Amino acid sequence: MTEFVPVIAESELPPGACKEVLVGDRAVALCNAGGEIHAIGNLCPHRGGPLGQGMLHEKLVICPWHNWAFDVTTGVSPDNPELKTPHYETKVEQGQVLVRLD
Repeated sequence: MTEFVPVIAESELPPGACKEVLVGDRAVALCNAGGEIHAIGNLCPHRGGPLGQGMLHEKLVICPWHNWAFDVTTGVSPDNPELKTPHYETKVEQGQVLVRLD
């Protein structure tokens, strides 16, 4: 099992925001949905749009390229459950957001 990796300060991701980050060599979208921080794969499975640049509506991140939506708590599209992006475990310790890539 991989370890948690510190990525950013929690203060850099206010509620309602998304941000693109690199965790090792992997692009990840961090999203703060109502004070809960979630991490999913940054590339939309439709055409590779950057989900970390998308708009967050409650627990759905909307891809900025073609408006495809993904639940940040699972990485699954609410419109088609067969479409999904990876979801990664997160935690906050001492003001730092940590992500574990399994």
